[in-house]
Amino acid sequence: MISAYTGTQVREAEKPFLDDALGPGAGAVLMQRAAYGLANAVISALRGRGQRLYGSSVAVLAGKGNNGGDGLFAAALLSGRGMRTTAVLTAGDAHDAGLAAFRKAGGHAVSLTGDNVTELAAMAGGADVVIDAILGTGAQGGLRGAAAGLIEALGRSRPDLVVACDIPSGVDADTGEAHAPVLAADLTVTFGAAKAGLLADPGADFAGRVRVIPIGIEGALPWPALRRLEARDLSALLPSPERRAHKYSRGVLGVVAGSSAYPGAAVLACKGALAAGVGMVRYLGPADVADLVRQSCPEVVCSAGAVADTHVQAWLVGSGLDDSDEQQLQRARDAADSGLPTIADAGALPALPEVLAPQVILTPHAGELSALLERLGVSLDRAAVEASTLGAVRRAAGLTEATVLLKGATTLVASPFQDFFSQAEATPWMATAGSGDVLAGIIGGLLAQVGADVGRFGDYGIDPDARWAAIAAMAASVHGRAGVRASGGGPVTASGIADAAREVMREL
Repeated sequence: MISAYTGTQVREAEKPFLDDALGPGAGAVLMQRAAYGLANAVISALRGRGQRLYGSSVAVLAGKGNNGGDGLFAAALLSGRGMRTTAVLTAGDAHDAGLAAFRKAGGHAVSLTGDNVTELAAMAGGADVVIDAILGTGAQGGLRGAAAGLIEALGRSRPDLVVACDIPSGVDADTGEAHAPVLAADLTVTFGAAKAGLLADPGADFAGRVRVIPIGIEGALPWPALRRLEARDLSALLPSPERRAHKYSRGVLGVVAGSSAYPGAAVLACKGALAAGVGMVRYLGPADVADLVRQSCPEVVCSAGAVADTHVQAWLVGSGLDDSDEQQLQRARDAADSGLPTIADAGALPALPEVLAPQVILTPHAGELSALLERLGVSLDRAAVEASTLGAVRRAAGLTEATVLLKGATTLVASPFQDFFSQAEATPWMATAGSGDVLAGIIGGLLAQVGADVGRFGDYGIDPDARWAAIAAMAASVHGRAGVRASGGGPVTASGIADAAREVMREL
């Protein structure tokens, strides 16, 4: 499991070192470890591209703080490997010890002014690697003045390889908000721990591949601000039937989905649930939709009954619902009010009460989350949600008291207990009709199987109260992996994702 922290949390863990409370020179030791890790990451990246080190050119964009110092010390190490190094001092001033080491190693430093932006942008843009070490985790807002002009020019020229030092300059380490201009990195080398802003959009858009360098503060870090499940976590947490299992012990999911306008949504939701291994699916809905479900998924038991008369372990409501079908909408409300774990998707979102419960998982995309927040008195349009996804999903979970999964390139899950997950296994090809219905089915299938298994999550270091968020994150990871498998690098359909999800479950 990847644990990510806010910049504030990391700086607090660093503080005893930087204040020399742990002995003289402790802060310098942290900086040297960071610089060594950054230099080695640059070397690995160049070698991975088949490029020789000796004679390669490096341009380090160095701010005046410790982030600039990390970059200068790293560039000094690279100079010692025979690389041609130039430092652009973006503030006219620089970290004294870092600049001295850089010059001693043979590096050339030049100060950025308003008059030489174009010249230095051309120089840096032609380098084999650019190290962005202007702003660190403590920066407020984005770049200004000549530094902003330099980054704008570099963004247009797109250097061959950009490596961000700790975090791309202009990205908020806590929230992932990006204050333009930001130079997109191919690789972000971050120190001590991953930063939450690197695992949330739009920060993740600029981070590229993230590599964490241990520097010795890890034992002082608190509870993480954000976590990301990996394959080994899924292997431990996903359900596996016992020898004497039967269809009821493996979980029964009730599905209220589909309409005459969108009958396929019910089919895709059922397919997702079945692929996730649920023991039985019971479908409630219109007769014409039920007929299509039976034809596509003969395993599903269909009826036109009431929620109260349907015995299940969890509910899935909303996928493909028509806002004019009051009977289906009432079933969705009844399911959310049942006390059972419930995944509420798409058409159910406007129909539910404002305040819910943690075992209710809402799955909006950015536009739907904007509409949800608007109903709760928070004015955030879709663009504002997309500009601060972590803040928006956190706010929604706090106001609704439900678990909220925000779909996107990076899927974020927030529990009302302030536990957060981030998953990003998907491919952009999955932005296709019906993909979200399959995701809802996978979440529902897992809710029915492991929602009541408190020990499974507590034993794994996940607060049992936050297990609903963990289950949603598990499903998002399975869904993303299935999409990649089904796509193979090209177009994919929602049905293909559902088919591949079964194989992903088997492998995990």
